[in-house]
Amino acid sequence: MKRYAFIDVQNTQSTTQTMLGFSVDWMKLSEYLKNNKSCTEVFLYTGIENGDIETANEFDILSKTECCVVRSKTVFIYKNKDKTSTIRCPYCQKESIQTVPMGYRKKSNCDVELSVDVIEKSGPDNEIFLFTGDGDFEYLIRRSLEKGAQRIYLCSYAGKEIKAGITESHYSTKLRKLVDEKKERVFYVSLRDLRDRIKKST
Repeated sequence: MKRYAFIDVQNTQSTTQTMLGFSVDWMKLSEYLKNNKSCTEVFLYTGIENGDIETANEFDILSKTECCVVRSKTVFIYKNKDKTSTIRCPYCQKESIQTVPMGYRKKSNCDVELSVDVIEKSGPDNEIFLFTGDGDFEYLIRRSLEKGAQRIYLCSYAGKEIKAGITESHYSTKLRKLVDEKKERVFYVSLRDLRDRIKKST
């Protein structure tokens, strides 16, 4: 039985920081997967902003170890389309158009690279550890099973929190349903249970 791990760095880091209050030490996580889970290879997928020397150095060091394979891309910043709304003065009934700035978003999508690697490593007698809560990977997981992957472990955090009256979760409903549907081959692993092994020292 061969095991392979694929880590969506942005999704995993966002989940642990926002929902669980800690940052991941990627070296610790890679070593844990190699030594404790007997993973043959560990793949990390990440975006790095121009000028972010600390993160660039961190993943450069990782890429030179035998613990993992790093696939990185430059983070690009996109301006969100501003919203406009028409406001009517309650006194004179005159209408005016107001523009609401919607800010910017950062994007560095490594989904294609991750998906290709997972499919290449999927096969009979192989197991997959996939670190993400992103429901867009539901189709990939199904294809991996069809190619013969024996078991797939989805590593994320299924807890929920309420912010400004809105319930938030970093673990997709699609993945929850998939685990229920394929309960003999797809399993959920809570990042909270791994915290003490993988958290970055302060």
